[in-house]
Amino acid sequence: MMESQKYAIVDLETTGHSFVNGDRIIQIAIVMMKDWRIENTFTTFIHPEKSIPLFIQDLTNITNADVANAKPFAAYGQVIYDLLQDAIFVAHNADFDYAFLQAELRRAGLPALQGKKLDTVELAKIIFPTALSYKLGDLAQELHIPLKQAHRADDDAKATAQLLKACWEELNLLPQATIEQLHKRSFQLKSDISHLLFSALHLKRSTTKEERGFIYEHQLAIKQPPAVPQKTITEHSYPKTRKDKLALLQKAMPSFEERPQQFQMMDIIWHSLHDKQEAMIEASTGIGKTLAYLLPSFYYAKQNGRKIGISTYTSNLLDQLMYEELAKLEQVTGERVHVALLKGMQNYIDIGRFAKILKVDDESYDETLAIAQVITWLAKTETGDLSELNMSGGGQLFLEKIRKLKWAATKQFDFYSYAIEQSKHADILMTNHAMLLADLVRQEQLFDNIGGWIIDEAHQFIQAAIQQDEKIFSYTAWKYLFGQIGMTGDGQLFDKLQQMAVTTGRVPRPLLKQTEQHFRRLATTFDQVMQSFIGQLQRILREAHRQEMKQTVMLTELDVDVQHCAQLSFSMQTWIDSAEQILQMFYEHQEEVSLTQQYIIDEWQYWIHEFKIKAAEWDELFVLRQADYFAWFELDKRSIPGSIQLLKKPLHVTASIERLFAQVREQAAIVWTSGTLTVPNNERFIADQLGVATNVPINRLQASSNYYQGARCFIVTDMPDIQAVSQHDYIEEMAYAITRIVRTTEGRCFVLFTSQDMLRKTVLLIQETKLLGDYMLFAQGVTVGSRMRLLKSFQKFSHSVLFGTNSFWEGVDVPGDGLTAVIVVRLPFSAPNEPTFKAKSQMLQAQGHNAFTELALPEAVLRFKQGFGRLIRSSKDSGAFIILDRRIDAKSYGKEFLSALPPISIQKLSLEHMVQALGNWYNNRHE
Repeated sequence: MMESQKYAIVDLETTGHSFVNGDRIIQIAIVMMKDWRIENTFTTFIHPEKSIPLFIQDLTNITNADVANAKPFAAYGQVIYDLLQDAIFVAHNADFDYAFLQAELRRAGLPALQGKKLDTVELAKIIFPTALSYKLGDLAQELHIPLKQAHRADDDAKATAQLLKACWEELNLLPQATIEQLHKRSFQLKSDISHLLFSALHLKRSTTKEERGFIYEHQLAIKQPPAVPQKTITEHSYPKTRKDKLALLQKAMPSFEERPQQFQMMDIIWHSLHDKQEAMIEASTGIGKTLAYLLPSFYYAKQNGRKIGISTYTSNLLDQLMYEELAKLEQVTGERVHVALLKGMQNYIDIGRFAKILKVDDESYDETLAIAQVITWLAKTETGDLSELNMSGGGQLFLEKIRKLKWAATKQFDFYSYAIEQSKHADILMTNHAMLLADLVRQEQLFDNIGGWIIDEAHQFIQAAIQQDEKIFSYTAWKYLFGQIGMTGDGQLFDKLQQMAVTTGRVPRPLLKQTEQHFRRLATTFDQVMQSFIGQLQRILREAHRQEMKQTVMLTELDVDVQHCAQLSFSMQTWIDSAEQILQMFYEHQEEVSLTQQYIIDEWQYWIHEFKIKAAEWDELFVLRQADYFAWFELDKRSIPGSIQLLKKPLHVTASIERLFAQVREQAAIVWTSGTLTVPNNERFIADQLGVATNVPINRLQASSNYYQGARCFIVTDMPDIQAVSQHDYIEEMAYAITRIVRTTEGRCFVLFTSQDMLRKTVLLIQETKLLGDYMLFAQGVTVGSRMRLLKSFQKFSHSVLFGTNSFWEGVDVPGDGLTAVIVVRLPFSAPNEPTFKAKSQMLQAQGHNAFTELALPEAVLRFKQGFGRLIRSSKDSGAFIILDRRIDAKSYGKEFLSALPPISIQKLSLEHMVQALGNWYNNRHE
């Protein structure tokens, strides 16, 4: 049987990623597994006949000395070849290891490997579709698989073997219907997973295990979520005294350390909820803010039978609340906390639509893999929230096809309806700022009977309100839309629909021909309108002599041909009308079509809906331009027209926020909290934008000075003035200073910029001069990957530097020794041409206000405070906050930045003396 199959689990360490360019193996490990037990292992260093690069030594801890006495691959080739015979080749990212081995075997004069190959990356994606990452080290940590030292072949091979076994065990827990659906599609995958699925299916059919969950139509197994909990009122009372709080917390957490500010915050929130009052709390890192608002919220909800809403800005904090902080709350209270997480409808899966997609076999590889992941996930998920899935770019495109776009009563189970029902009976309701703001335009408000709102990351509520009203045009998105419809003979959707129409005789040929003509006219009109914009954009950029690759141009700078834009709207609506006529004719005879034909009809309806969305956006952007909005183009000069986007934002959001909370303020509490709610000399900068009344005080709770005893601030006083030197000379000085600092701290540095262009040029200069040749450099916008991927990569290396712009100034945590220093290259003022800042500045100036003191300075100070917040995340952390911008010392407003910092040591020194002082401090802290 398949379960007795022999597996050869292989891992290689190499001098680089390309055997074509001469990279060679430096270590190999092979673990032989049969009947899910390890029978034997083979591991050896291999001499690569070349020097091992420093970054590989850093990654693997394998040095030239380790391989000095090893033999070249040819000496081990026959042994390796024999081990791999009659076994399925298994590796994590199998294509890499398999290709490298084939090249080495060929070089040694041995035959090529034959037989099956299984990739545990692909398998893990299917079996564990919600894993945070599919890197071996991350999977091992998540699945509790021992991995002493990642990037060592022997440890990695053993971990991969255990991962393969874990996949097999998890596979056998899945319902039979799920395994059947997976097996059906497994033959379209890249590695030989089908035999594993067949073996699991054989075992499943030979047992009488009860299926978990229930079976949807078309044999789709869906986990039955738990029953919606009913709210209960408890007699347990809020611990009002210090003694009561201490007893409660120390009983649950014996190592709990009292923090007076945390208890103070609890009391402020308890009284606010009880008295139905509004409160603002600026709570610095280190006071335990999350538990400080969860505890009183829980007791209020239990005693009054009214749920408390908690809203955050980032998904990271939402996940932390759901999966970490609530467990602590239950531990402290000794009670079950009924929590509901409610997101927008589009976050949930449309099960009916997904079931219809399963009927069709015409899929790309990315779609097949995504479908397999969703099939497995449906047998496990209790929420139906698509964000639980971890999918690649192609998979993300597939998710757009199965999002729930409209709600309708149905006999079948629906996750969105379940989430709404669950929210009605929760003690604590969690959501994000965007979802909360959407209640402004939602026909049926979801957030009823709320006893109070806790708005965490409150300073970001303004940004969320701006983004909520944002309308986006994307050239690429429109072109993608056109490509989905297609023309006669190209095999796309219209071609398939036309063939079906001819076969069934449901649609007259003249209507089909007319619809295609309307589509051609629409595509032509779109290209003409875009050519006009492209020409004007290129002219504006030439005249402005702008050097940066990524540019913004205000819509007001262009001569918009409203008549031409209106023609595009007319062409769009004409095509939509014809397309809907065809759809209606098919619907009249829907019961007579096959499953495949039904899928084509559903796809046609879906893309008509997408065109309607684009039409509405176009009309709002170009026909219904309003004075309260501003719009701008964003583009990359290296990829025109593909990179062109048009964005639109409101100038004013305060009125919207006030309207959202008007009813809440009359009958419940609102607590605004964040680590940064104030700036020196403008305490109510955030409060005023949120529409908080002036009689609502801002409670500022700062952790004790001991919390920051590991922090130092250095101001470099002899950096050049950017206005007095050329940009090239300035970047040279910055690069030199950065490299001196990095070498002094031995890496583990964040370098924060305000300009992507300056970041890119600085990083390129450092790379070209090899000033940090033995360090790993990760740069936002230069190194491929998302913000979180860059952060994870940065944390893996001991000698590493991360260069970031705006999004790295906040919301990024690197605890402990993972971060040694934060280097501020420029004070974080918004660029004068940044569209939002430019529009707000012009508005303030027109009203007779000072845009610098009322907008630029407070925004910059807030970002500065957030930047410092990256450095100290616990009382045991230590680190240096280094400022290279001389304006903080030379300009009068510099003191406002410094007064925004907690009470820490601040030294003003030349670069040479600063590096010496930094080195002394760094060395002393490690003694």
